[in-house]
Amino acid sequence: MYERKNPAYLYLILVNSLILLIFYVFKTFFIKSDLAYLLFGAQYGPLIKSGQWYRIITAMFMHGGFLHLAFNMYALYIIGNYAEGIYGTYRFITYYFITGIVGNVATHIFYYGSLSVGASGAIFGLVGVLFGAGFRKDTPFFLKPITGSALLPMIVINVVLGFIPGSGINNAAHIGGLLTGILLGYTLPVYDNYRSQKIWKLLAYVLIGLTVISYVWLIKDALA
Repeated sequence: MYERKNPAYLYLILVNSLILLIFYVFKTFFIKSDLAYLLFGAQYGPLIKSGQWYRIITAMFMHGGFLHLAFNMYALYIIGNYAEGIYGTYRFITYYFITGIVGNVATHIFYYGSLSVGASGAIFGLVGVLFGAGFRKDTPFFLKPITGSALLPMIVINVVLGFIPGSGINNAAHIGGLLTGILLGYTLPVYDNYRSQKIWKLLAYVLIGLTVISYVWLIKDALA
């Protein structure tokens, strides 16, 4: 386990919450239509195809309402605490963004014409990482209760719920993030060395930088 003074998952929860709060202020006093979702970075296939690639990232920080936010942030609080505690802050950030991005790429393919928001692809990605790690022989025995088959009921229930007609659940993001997470968790050891830690740190900063650039681009296009 890694010692953390300021866990990244708490900052992610804070950022997601602030963005939705600002969104509702904006939607209440300025634009009352669903166009506000697009202005705040929602994913929409035709816009991505036209060049607004950044929506694959910004959509991860936007939610459809406070209930949607509450469910996702509660899950991130629980799963993020485990994942960051096991893998450390930089690997946690990298896994979060990579699985979330892949989940939204899957959304672009399978729900091209739909408006999509939410961090659930990345959250399912973290679940997948822990699930995959449980099947590695070098994963410490004391992690077994929160990895591997221990997570199977939660995975099955959530995926099945996503296939219920009218559920409004984006199973493309869920399954895309989940499978990517399983691949990462199963192929990469839980503990790393000093050299790999530097690589994870670099990747984390690159992904954070890409997120900042995505929002700069979103604001630029909104003001154009």
